Amino acid sequence: MSRRAVVWIAFALVHAVVIWLGFAGDHAASWDVDQLYRWWAGRALTGEAVLGITEDWIYPALALVPIVTVGALSPLLDYTLGWGLLITALDAAAFAVLVGRGRSRGRMLAAWFWLAAILALGGVGMFRLDAVTVPLAVAGSLWLVGRPWLGSALLAVATWIKVWPAAILAAAVIAVRRRLAILGGAAIVSTAVAAAVVIAGGGAHLLSFVGDQTSRGIQIEAPVGTVYMLLAAAGRSGAAVVYDADLIAFQVAGPGTEAVIAAMTPLLIAGMLAIAAVGGVKAWLGATFVALFPPLAAALVLGFIVLNKVGSPQYMTWLIAPVVVGLVLDRRRWLRPAVLTVVILALTQLIFPFWYDAILVLMPGAVALLVVRNVLLVALFVWVVVRLARVGVHRPARSRVPE
Repeated sequence: MSRRAVVWIAFALVHAVVIWLGFAGDHAASWDVDQLYRWWAGRALTGEAVLGITEDWIYPALALVPIVTVGALSPLLDYTLGWGLLITALDAAAFAVLVGRGRSRGRMLAAWFWLAAILALGGVGMFRLDAVTVPLAVAGSLWLVGRPWLGSALLAVATWIKVWPAAILAAAVIAVRRRLAILGGAAIVSTAVAAAVVIAGGGAHLLSFVGDQTSRGIQIEAPVGTVYMLLAAAGRSGAAVVYDADLIAFQVAGPGTEAVIAAMTPLLIAGMLAIAAVGGVKAWLGATFVALFPPLAAALVLGFIVLNKVGSPQYMTWLIAPVVVGLVLDRRRWLRPAVLTVVILALTQLIFPFWYDAILVLMPGAVALLVVRNVLLVALFVWVVVRLARVGVHRPARSRVPE
């Protein structure tokens, strides 16, 4: 049996297991899909309310497309199962782009990493909107050089579903020499989305997701919340886990949290700009796409996670795309970070859904697990930033015509 056949059999088995995990434990891992997404789809299909069009929403406009698409099939198919099958189909399309004919060692290693990552994170990695964006980000990243217009368009579509692929798109603008194609593909998609929303009467809600994110508190899983979780577990007065009913999220309270909340958005912006600036300098000095893009994309994606006051288990799916590209382009250098990523994803599945209740009641072992995961996440962030800083450069010859 060929290596290609084996990896595709593994693909089918992994996705079957993860869909099953979405139904296990009273739908704990797939609660958002089973309850929220199903409800949102029903409201849109009955004309009661179209989120992002008739009212503000926490997600960009295109997020409604997969939600409503699965809802339209609900008379024939259970909504949660339909979602799992949709993600499987999207993953299969991007997986085919990645594996190709199965002759590249880097691509095959990246394919096995992706499957390991899916299995490690479990149901929460599939039954969230983030799962729609991962295959788009993988395929878009792989096409950035050969088909920059298409690659950029896919990344832009993913960004209009969840914001995080904007980090990969920014890395592409910096690292790909055909920048006009990257900007052009993204501009066409963004213009089309904005025009469609305005024509539908939702212009006032087009960017509502931006304001909602900046007004959030510190969620318990965010790395910046780690100190407060330790204080709460130690019984420090004022430190506690609190529930935000409006956002359906658990957040931390404690001394100085208001100041930290106010500082985090500027810190996130400053950090992302600093990473982009380092990448820009490397590109200006002649760094190649192969050397520059993987660490730059990974640093920007991890910056979105590590420097963010919002943290959720599904955010860990964001790590998959830049690591896949890193393995395709430089498998030896990216093997260890790939292994670390799988460990982080496995710990995240233990955190949610298996130990989440224990974390909420501040059991020491459960909180320690969250702390270890966040420490490893920060360690991975440091690695990619150092890797980015060490990217080799060479100044173009003066006689060379700039591209």
